[in-house]
Amino acid sequence: MNNLMARLKDKYNSEVKEKLMKELKLDNIYAVPRVIKVAINVGVGEALVNKKAIHNVQEQIELIAGQKSVVTLARKSIAAFKIRKGVPIGVKVTLRGERMYLFLDKLINIVIPRLRDFRGILSKSIDQHGNLNIGFTEQTIFPEIEYDKIDKIRGLEITIVTTAKNIQSGKKLFEMLGIPFNKVN
Repeated sequence: MNNLMARLKDKYNSEVKEKLMKELKLDNIYAVPRVIKVAINVGVGEALVNKKAIHNVQEQIELIAGQKSVVTLARKSIAAFKIRKGVPIGVKVTLRGERMYLFLDKLINIVIPRLRDFRGILSKSIDQHGNLNIGFTEQTIFPEIEYDKIDKIRGLEITIVTTAKNIQSGKKLFEMLGIPFNKVN
């Protein structure tokens, strides 16, 4: 497993840093954009009626991330959605360090190529601070999830947080790491 982690981290340290420094015309090596963390989030609205839903999602997210997940609670009550403050409504995981690089490597080289009719990630998925947000419609695209053992297909959202200062430097970083973007936009 360490070889996989080292592959992406080594690529960043040996190739990407130097290229980014030249392309973005940076003087300081510490100003080069880098990935800080990866956050995986799943909203489980059905947890209000199905108490096992949170537990099932937790198990699946822990398999995907390789780390213990945290249950998110509602911050305020919303009568229209029958949500009360403090009720479990989601599951999240934040990855840093070795697990982050291992997950990113898996995302770039295994998960994204498995997407059907994939034409690339849209550039508008990068926010003004250079962070990338990717939404997936189902958890079954991850190799750890066995289709026969899931109770329901659920979507999940992945946020890759960087030190980039703007959209352009964030996009350059992601392109050099190997994330495929849509050529149209």
